[in-house]
Amino acid sequence: MRPVYVRYRDHVLFRNADPSLFKPSIREAYGWVAKEDNEAIWLCLDKPVENLPQEKLDPATGLVILKDDILEMKEIG
Repeated sequence: MRPVYVRYRDHVLFRNADPSLFKPSIREAYGWVAKEDNEAIWLCLDKPVENLPQEKLDPATGLVILKDDILEMKEIG
């Protein structure tokens, strides 16, 4: 997995409010690209160095970000 910095547009949920007051939020994240295809990247934000004995699956935590929402992405390190 390669480490990257990503700046992206994120969805915003509004409830019982005037929708015209809201717009996508600009966010940024650092992580490792776990998977990538033509539509999205799977960004792993937190992962173990070694899995614990009871962990049968990869216990990583992350985001799926649509490529159309990525404003900037660059490799780090």
